[in-house]
Amino acid sequence: MSLEDYLYQNAQRYPSKVAVVCGDRSLTYAQLWQEVERRSHDFRPHEVVCFRSSQDIDFLVTYMAIHLAGGVSAPLEHGMPDVLFERISSAVANFSLFTSHSSLPIADILYTTGTTGQSKGVMVSHRALIADAENLIAGQGFSHDLVFIINGPLNHIGSLSKIWPCIILGATIIILEGMKDLNAFFRALDYPAKKMATFFVPATIRMLLQFGPDKLASYADKLDFIESGAAPLPQADMLRLCELLPKTRLYNTYASTETGIIATYNFNDGRCMANCLGRPMPHSRVLITPEGLIACQGDTLMSGYVGDPELTATVLRDYTIFTSDVGTLDEEGMLHLSGRASDVINVGGFKVSPIEVEEVAMSNPMVSDCICISASHPVTGHALKLLVVTSPGQTLDKRTLARFLADRLEPYKVPMLYEQVDTIARTYNGKLNRKHYQ
Repeated sequence: MSLEDYLYQNAQRYPSKVAVVCGDRSLTYAQLWQEVERRSHDFRPHEVVCFRSSQDIDFLVTYMAIHLAGGVSAPLEHGMPDVLFERISSAVANFSLFTSHSSLPIADILYTTGTTGQSKGVMVSHRALIADAENLIAGQGFSHDLVFIINGPLNHIGSLSKIWPCIILGATIIILEGMKDLNAFFRALDYPAKKMATFFVPATIRMLLQFGPDKLASYADKLDFIESGAAPLPQADMLRLCELLPKTRLYNTYASTETGIIATYNFNDGRCMANCLGRPMPHSRVLITPEGLIACQGDTLMSGYVGDPELTATVLRDYTIFTSDVGTLDEEGMLHLSGRASDVINVGGFKVSPIEVEEVAMSNPMVSDCICISASHPVTGHALKLLVVTSPGQTLDKRTLARFLADRLEPYKVPMLYEQVDTIARTYNGKLNRKHYQ
């Protein structure tokens, strides 16, 4: 069954059940199906439809209507320049998506730039879409009576993928315009439901912990689960969330547009293991290559990069995605992430993962945000440098922070240089933008 088959089925089973809410507007499952079916007549089979993403019900209607018509959905950044929008639209207009690497019918082309700035169109098949949804249902306990709050951009897999299990199960979706207005998020939590959930990038969690911890804790009995992804969540923030939401399942997830939704870990399990991403979910398998890199297999994998078989072949071979992420599998079969191979900093012959340094620094109350980078040094040639955004009302005390790190890290991992900055560069999905500092 396709996602739209499930929508039709739920329109018959639960016609008056609220499917989606955005501001003052809402649609039941029957109404949503009617809107999608009506809108589908605007599209053609095998057509690739590029459209600007928006945080509203119209996005959901357009997205599913394209599928229902037999087309391919290509949601692009809302603020993308017209020249780039037209360039991508022209590039995919005549591409034969139905003869892709895996020969699977394509549902979506999701454009991702990461930190390289090079736009890549990732082809996601209908099979991968359903497998991702079933992974989330099995791994995180999505259910029919759940209300899921979506606050991130719907043209990226982090938020878009949460639509899929909700539609399959007949759950309710609330769409918000980002997280700039925390009060709007808390008003969404006032929705009359017993079970609610959401997805956050780590930067948003840090913002909530700084500016609304007590308010968040007041919804402890209502929040069924929270998922975090896109970047590592500092353990200090993990522990604080466990304290505020003792009964809420709190997930760190390993996923990317290329791999799909692979593994997840409820760190509110009494152990709260940093950088642990849990066991692979039902449709996924994880391997560690001889070089220590994470490789993924299963039905969630992309079908390739649109129009670029050479680039596809660099990461997708023998039905396996080979990532640049360094990781290990423990005796329980749990995946642990150490960082990206390209991020490792060589200092005096020692290889340092900047994530480990940042993890410890973030546990200091003085630090609100930080990034560890490589900097030139007149004596050693290269040295670790820590850029720090201080917590409100704090001023960076370099010596105090250095001593704090020295008590918790091997000597070669303690940065020699420190600088207070106003902001840390991040990508659209909250990842540290390390290339910005190269």
